[in-house]
Amino acid sequence: MSAISVGKTVPNFSLPATGGKTIDLKSLRGSNVVIYFYPKDNTPGCTTESCDFGDLHSKFRRKKTVILGVSRDSLASHEKFKAKFEFPFDLLSDGDESLCRLFDVIREKNMYGKKVMGVVRSTFLIDAKGKLRAEWRQVSVKGHAAEVLAAVEAL
Repeated sequence: MSAISVGKTVPNFSLPATGGKTIDLKSLRGSNVVIYFYPKDNTPGCTTESCDFGDLHSKFRRKKTVILGVSRDSLASHEKFKAKFEFPFDLLSDGDESLCRLFDVIREKNMYGKKVMGVVRSTFLIDAKGKLRAEWRQVSVKGHAAEVLAAVEAL
C-alpha cells in the first residue's frame, strides 16, 4: 500500500542527483514535479521513456514543471546515462529504495522465469503546492510522456 495518494500532500524527500546535487521535494515548491520511476539505466524501454521526456522537456518547462527520473542505479551509472543521451533533467539515485517504497513501485516481477523484486515503471505528477495530482502505474512507454504533458497542461 502506497504511503501517498492522489489529492494528498506528498511527504518531503531528499535524494542524491546527477550533477552533484541533492534534490528535495520541498525546495521544488512553486513548480509542478513529474517523477518517473524506471527499472534500469541504458535498457531499451527506460532509454526510450527517458528520451521521450527529454524531447518534451521544453514544453514541460514552459508549464513550470520539473522532470525527475528515479531508479535504484548508482549516481555514476546515472551520470553516464544522462551524458550519453543528453537529458536536460536530473536523475535521482534511490539505492536504498526509500523513495521507491514511499511511492510503492517495488513489486515482485518475473525475470527469465525467476521471481525478483524490481521497480515497476510508474510516473507521478505533483502540483506546485506539493499535492499528488495524478499517477500512472505499470506504464507502457509509447506515448506516455505526451500523456503526462497533457495532464500538466490540464492543471
